[in-house]
Amino acid sequence: MAKVNFTAARVDAHRCEPGRFTEKGKPIKQSFIWDSKTPGLGLRATVGGAKAYVFQGLMHGSTVRITIGDPRSWTIDRAQERARHFQMLIDSGIDPREHEAEQKAAHEERLADKKRQSVMVEEAWAQYLEHLRTKISPKTKKPRSDRYILDHINLSSPGGGIAKRGGKEKVRGPLAPLMTRRLSEITASCMADWLEIEITRGPTNAAHAFGLFKAFIRWCETHETFAGVVSPDAYASPKVKGILPRSVAKDDCLQREQLSVWFSAVRGIANPVISAYLQGLLITGARREELAALRWQDVDFRWRSLTMNDKVEGTGGRTIPLTPYLASLLLYLQRLNETPPNKRQILRLAQRGEQWEPSEWVFASKTASDGKIAEPRHAHNRALAPTGLPHISLHGLRRSFGTLSEWVEVPVGVVAQIQGHKPSAIAEKHYRRRPLDLLRMWHDKIEVWMLEQAKIKFEP
Repeated sequence: MAKVNFTAARVDAHRCEPGRFTEKGKPIKQSFIWDSKTPGLGLRATVGGAKAYVFQGLMHGSTVRITIGDPRSWTIDRAQERARHFQMLIDSGIDPREHEAEQKAAHEERLADKKRQSVMVEEAWAQYLEHLRTKISPKTKKPRSDRYILDHINLSSPGGGIAKRGGKEKVRGPLAPLMTRRLSEITASCMADWLEIEITRGPTNAAHAFGLFKAFIRWCETHETFAGVVSPDAYASPKVKGILPRSVAKDDCLQREQLSVWFSAVRGIANPVISAYLQGLLITGARREELAALRWQDVDFRWRSLTMNDKVEGTGGRTIPLTPYLASLLLYLQRLNETPPNKRQILRLAQRGEQWEPSEWVFASKTASDGKIAEPRHAHNRALAPTGLPHISLHGLRRSFGTLSEWVEVPVGVVAQIQGHKPSAIAEKHYRRRPLDLLRMWHDKIEVWMLEQAKIKFEP
């Protein structure tokens, strides 16, 4: 291995001439010259014209070769210094290749950590929402509901713009101030300051938002990009827990003596769809989204049943009885739904390139974007305002069904099965499979009792 003193002229003149072969007849694709001043430093030239400084040494009897760099970027002095550094590592028992790999990994880790520290909460939040949409819930083993995803979107919304309903300006969600922060800035002090402000705007909403954000932080710990950026102390610190408002379970519920006033007010609502819907919530004890999503194909008037898309039972849904009074309300809605518009309205539809057809939804709405009832709370609150009744939420009507059914001494398991609650005991879970006709017997008794208390005369 001939050695020469590296000079700029020799480095520039070094070439690998094409058409040369080894003694065994193999073509020579690269040519080396070695520096006499620095052990192990060489200059490699390929047939294609590329050049690079290289280092070659012996470690434990094996040849170690590392590329230093292009002569156009590296001066001779710097290449010699680099070669001496590699030789020092070998003399110390360190493989330069492993050392370089460790250096590269440490550099990449620093870059990744710097990127993690600069990532914004809204960026990680967007990935979290995508995770919620596409992954199965580990708790329920089912996809998350649209309503659950919408809660996350609304609570993190920056607000602004005009709402479709009411025409008022949209207010920001309680999580909106956190979205504009870096993920690394989410500390116990940050969460405490945020909670103090949001509690004044609404303690219940702030507590709900805190719960969702706490789950988000836990998810970040499992994500390879965001792990270690936010400390669990951000939500578990005594400083934060001391500020967090205590959640108070709602207990709004209709009493027996209030039924006549409530039914009178709700039956007086001008919109028959909203009136029937509210009465249906009380009579069935269904969740508001379940009943609102009822289609005509889910209603069986002959065998008196309703099939609801149950969040517990899953896509198969649950089938409950259709009681006589509620059936009469739905039959009236069906007649309205199947009555075609007048000629003038049909002409207007034709001018827009549309054709009239009955709605698929039982509780249809011409103004809602998806065609079904969306927000009946306002009509409910307006109807109850002059009655003097305490505030009753839509979920309070579901709670009322479960409470008032005790007056009829209905078995608890029957009420739970109608409402779509999970079985609360081993016997209920594994040994009770009540058929529809047995549920119907008890459900009819509940409705008859409600109508008697409301002083409504109804002949099936």
